[in-house]
Amino acid sequence: MAGDRPDQRIDPIQFEVVRSALTQVAEEMAVALRRSAYSTNVKTRQDFSCAYFDRDCRPIAQAFTQPVHLGSFVELIPASVKAYGADNLGPGDMLVVNNPFGGGTHLNDVTVFGPVHHNGELVGYVASLAHHVDVGGGAPASIGPFQEIFQEGVIIPPVKLVKNGKIREDVFKLLLAQIRSKRVTAGDFRAQVAANTVGARRLVDLVDKYGLPDFDRYVTAVIDYTDRRTRAEIAAIPDGVYKAEGFLDFDGFTDRVVKLKTKITIDGETAFFDFEGCDPQRRAPVNSTKAMTFSACAYALRALMAPDMPVNYGFYQHVRMNAPAGTVVHAVHPAPVVGGWETQVRINDLLFRALAPGMPEKIPAATKGMMAQAGFGIIDRVTGEYHCNYEALAGGYGARATSDGPDAVQQHGQNTENAPVEEIESHFPMRVTRLSLIEDSEGPGKFRGGLGMRRDYHFPDDPATFTILSDRDIAGPQGIFGGLAGRKAYYILNPDGPEGEVTELTSKCVIELKPGDTVSFQTPGGGGYGPPDERDPELVLRDVIGGKVNRERAREFYGVVVNERTNTIDEAATTEARKLIVSMRESNN
Repeated sequence: MAGDRPDQRIDPIQFEVVRSALTQVAEEMAVALRRSAYSTNVKTRQDFSCAYFDRDCRPIAQAFTQPVHLGSFVELIPASVKAYGADNLGPGDMLVVNNPFGGGTHLNDVTVFGPVHHNGELVGYVASLAHHVDVGGGAPASIGPFQEIFQEGVIIPPVKLVKNGKIREDVFKLLLAQIRSKRVTAGDFRAQVAANTVGARRLVDLVDKYGLPDFDRYVTAVIDYTDRRTRAEIAAIPDGVYKAEGFLDFDGFTDRVVKLKTKITIDGETAFFDFEGCDPQRRAPVNSTKAMTFSACAYALRALMAPDMPVNYGFYQHVRMNAPAGTVVHAVHPAPVVGGWETQVRINDLLFRALAPGMPEKIPAATKGMMAQAGFGIIDRVTGEYHCNYEALAGGYGARATSDGPDAVQQHGQNTENAPVEEIESHFPMRVTRLSLIEDSEGPGKFRGGLGMRRDYHFPDDPATFTILSDRDIAGPQGIFGGLAGRKAYYILNPDGPEGEVTELTSKCVIELKPGDTVSFQTPGGGGYGPPDERDPELVLRDVIGGKVNRERAREFYGVVVNERTNTIDEAATTEARKLIVSMRESNN
């Protein structure tokens, strides 16, 4: 790494120090945001992201809390600065924005960002994005089956929220007037402002240490380094044209599945993602924004690279995509986009399925393949405060070439944690009466998919509004290379009630609950990898003893017979059962 003159040489040690310091700026922002936030969704589940951009709005460093957000930053910050005007931003100013058609995602994902100056010169921008538990609209938590963007909540173009280091109270009051959970939302906004303030302070410290010319030189070197490594990593992917088709089960209003189609072209150092042939956008909450789809492509490409690969402009400039405007992968105004993450996550599964023939050792079977969003609103009868809660539930991960899929985790670019029962119950007048893995939900395979998760929300004393925005209520996640599909998702009202009161809900609905009602949210298991009858019988036995797979399922799908009395494998019966499975498979082929 060298410049044109000896005094322009890049010192490799200082390069690594600066590169790590830039990453730590974003990571410290994330810590500040998490520790300052009010909502469980931000402070505990970590549904947020932080980043630093240079003066040209190129992404330089990101905190890897939520990879799904990071791709959206790439378009959102440049578009917002251009729309508002860089000259209209001074030291200590910050903008707030959530416009889905200007580089954003769904309305809940609100970004606060602002410039960083050093001795009057622009250094760059710091940004924090948080999923707010409510942004108004037609249902608590601002999720649900809506047909226009206007029903989904408050739409925020780039607006100055902070001027010269102080929140503009008139703008803040206007935003909060649209929102149900005012106290919590106000706290999360202030946490974002605090995170940006920390990030700006740390960047100024770095510039003080190295001087602006050297700082800029090393930022450029970080981009160039990432660019070279990205080219090499793409070149290591087998060249070819990879194709796959899939669908979302339900759009929220019609019985027509949502068709998705992708073609990935790998040619030397170039990767191109083409979504020609996807369905036109719907008047239903399943439309992905351009930024969401770009984020899926960026994640899939990054997942195939070395673990220590930096992610900045040097990487993102190689993510090339054709997502035709007006389709479910690039919605245009005024399409609803609140459930675009459901489509985005399914796109990730589709991209990996397409790539599987070229790199079977790296690609997992299908995951839960949905964001699995749940929210509720309830008014405190004592204080009158309107409470909203939001979370995206975990599910089974797809099996891999050498290991089972993890149970009850988030998948791909979704990196949130499961909300603790104790925390939810301490904040809201409700109970979580069940939180468990779902037995027999795995996709059988040589390596099985992860188990899905069940969470039952019980409202003993007060009415509530419950919203579900999810999918997988028709088919479970697919297996791969002979592996079988995982159990599909179920959404049930009063699952333990008397006959006639148990109601299966759709994956996209808003329901009014009476005191005493329970909603059971049951996520899918991951797909299996390889034929189930090739699974090590000892692993099947372990799952039977652990309560993950019952004996009947072990015999039917894996051909393993477990003695009920001794909890040991019946070797002779297992040999015969596996012969039968192989015979049936060969006859079906």
